[in-house]
Amino acid sequence: MPAPLTLLDVLAHIPDPRDPRGLRHPLSAILSLAVLAMLTGVKSYTGIAQFGRDKGTTLAHALGFRRGKTPCTSTFSELFRVLDIDAFEAALSRWILSRLPPGDERVVSLDGKTLRGSKDGEAPGQHLVAAYAADAQAVLAQVRVDAKTNEHKAALQLLGILPLAGTIFVGDALLCQRDLCVKIIDGGGDYVFFVKDNQPSLAIDIDAGLAYETQARSQATAFSPGRLAAGRTRGVRDGQGTRPLGETHSADDLDVDEAPRLGRAEARV
Repeated sequence: MPAPLTLLDVLAHIPDPRDPRGLRHPLSAILSLAVLAMLTGVKSYTGIAQFGRDKGTTLAHALGFRRGKTPCTSTFSELFRVLDIDAFEAALSRWILSRLPPGDERVVSLDGKTLRGSKDGEAPGQHLVAAYAADAQAVLAQVRVDAKTNEHKAALQLLGILPLAGTIFVGDALLCQRDLCVKIIDGGGDYVFFVKDNQPSLAIDIDAGLAYETQARSQATAFSPGRLAAGRTRGVRDGQGTRPLGETHSADDLDVDEAPRLGRAEARV
């Protein structure tokens, strides 16, 4: 099994959008610091810069900062305005995928959510479709849903980033689309999607199929040879024990209408 990729390895392949003149910090070091800070719960550029200062020169040298000093807030702000976000997402996906346990089938949940705090006045919030691996407790990849598309199309784009073979994809009814299912199957994966009113014909077919199976099992149980044989041999209990079904008893031959007359005749004698 190949060794897991390190964070510095994958971030080193991201193209640097900055002017090469006067660069003070390596790109991989800045991005590594940002990732580590966010993994601890930091959510702002100011927080990332403060995280670097708090950890000191030991972490700075380990991440590749040549001067032993981490960047300030403005450096992170300016960098992330011009950074290739798709390349950054792809690098993080390769890092996480290399650390997933091999062998067993992987379950990945597809879901769309609006990024918290991304709404600005009248401008709508950023909507993302993410692929979440429960066994790694991490997002493998995510794609932004812009105004010209929807979650369905974004999910198709997301499947082009992820490895499909040996993966079971789980999603809600919004992702229950024919082209998504075909792409997953063609890639060697499988899927479990909910079916609701957005696919009425499919829902009717599923209900009919399940009803047919239930009825077939009920009929097979009712008319099974073992159950019929048990019914024929089951005894009827009377005062002398049990007797097979269909066998008569001597007391059954008495006419119920004759019994009172016999009693009255004995009384006269």
